[in-house]
Amino acid sequence: MKLGFVSDSLGGMSFEEMLDNAKRMGVSGVEVNTCGWSTAPHCDLAGLLGNADAQAAFKRAFADRGLEIISLNANGNPLHPTDPAQGQGLRDTIRLAGEMGVKTVCTMSGLPAGSDNDVMPNWVVSSWPPETQEILHYQWEEKLIPFWTEIVALAKEHGVQKIALELHGNQCVYNVPSLFRLREAVGPVIGANLDPSHLFWMGADPLAAAEALGEAVYHVHAKDTMLNAPVQATTSLLENGSLMDIPARSWFYITLGFGHGEEWWRQFCYRLKMGGYDGWLSIEHEDVLLNSLEGLEKSVTLLQGVMPDRPADYKPQEI
Repeated sequence: MKLGFVSDSLGGMSFEEMLDNAKRMGVSGVEVNTCGWSTAPHCDLAGLLGNADAQAAFKRAFADRGLEIISLNANGNPLHPTDPAQGQGLRDTIRLAGEMGVKTVCTMSGLPAGSDNDVMPNWVVSSWPPETQEILHYQWEEKLIPFWTEIVALAKEHGVQKIALELHGNQCVYNVPSLFRLREAVGPVIGANLDPSHLFWMGADPLAAAEALGEAVYHVHAKDTMLNAPVQATTSLLENGSLMDIPARSWFYITLGFGHGEEWWRQFCYRLKMGGYDGWLSIEHEDVLLNSLEGLEKSVTLLQGVMPDRPADYKPQEI
């Protein structure tokens, strides 16, 4: 496995400073945010697209420091009913990835409205009342599958081999069954960006998910979640309070090791290995209370101690 981090983890730094810190910390690459819910401080998507000189300079900044571009990340809602720019950002990210030879694009499945008459995304998380099933049918059959059929064709056209969908709340694809449902509908260009932090707060088990997904794991975001049991006891894990009011929340994102210890992360790496995954662990630091650089450094140190980074060579002796 290889270790890197998401560029927005150090979003307050300049491009050069962010890369210098990546080199100093001893990671192997950086995943670059391009658009969507990110202001993309380290990537001028419009300025890079179709500009060979700008792309060469961008890639050289990585190569000069011995770093790789892990993937491009167009996080957001590409099926937002009133914000088509998010879908266009994904298309442009795929085109840029193709031009730069980046084979993996990370994004989210998107979440449409509940009907043609609606203007807000609608996430269905229960099977009752009956209209929930009408919403799901509309979203999947009329919006999601046609959109991803188009996007998969675009990816193939531009040489992007893998689109890794983050299993994220408020998206149509948010767990293992929904990932497989879309993958079966549009093909194996689609796989999972397995981020344990979201599965934790949705009540799933990332270790079991890693095993169940198997070869469909295309990318991994290393991010942790603290489940705040005293608050959860009265509010549940269905949390819509301020992301900044940490004591009041039933869960919150936290630096690696502060929510789940080294032993858990060791098991997670091994479960990934069992399923055949030998790709990137890309740290996504979103801890409100810790300094971003400090939190990232602590996360890097933890993963450097637990992740396997050499090929297996054991075989029984012939006796």
